[in-house]
Amino acid sequence: MALILVRGENNSKLLNAIADMERHGNLNLITKPKVVDASFADSLVESILNSKLRTKSNVAVAFFVKEDATLSIVQIKKIHPPAHIVVVSEEYDAYNKLYDLLNTAKAFEEYHSNKAKNEGMIDYTIKGKQRHIKNDKLNSYIRK
Repeated sequence: MALILVRGENNSKLLNAIADMERHGNLNLITKPKVVDASFADSLVESILNSKLRTKSNVAVAFFVKEDATLSIVQIKKIHPPAHIVVVSEEYDAYNKLYDLLNTAKAFEEYHSNKAKNEGMIDYTIKGKQRHIKNDKLNSYIRK
């Protein structure tokens, strides 16, 4: 489980960065992104990098992913998101500060995951009864 902090210019870029991590980076969000104060996020990143940032962010969110920190870093390096993404591992003091903040932070309401929650199953309702249908054609472009 890894803690990820995303900083950006606006909410649209944050949403695109999170979507890129899900779609192209194959990361699975465990928690809904929580809003973090941008100046707090900037100071956290500065303490992790031990240097000043060239640009300040206007908005920031943080969340947990199922994958560990190393795999998260490798997957994020493969994509080119429109926001600054930092994987905060437990070895940094910033991890505990951010972890405590997430307990009280409000949810990033604009975010809605587009990943299927049931791994290729299609949910629909007919006459009040829920149906689940396995459809392998949804993932037919992936070689098995």
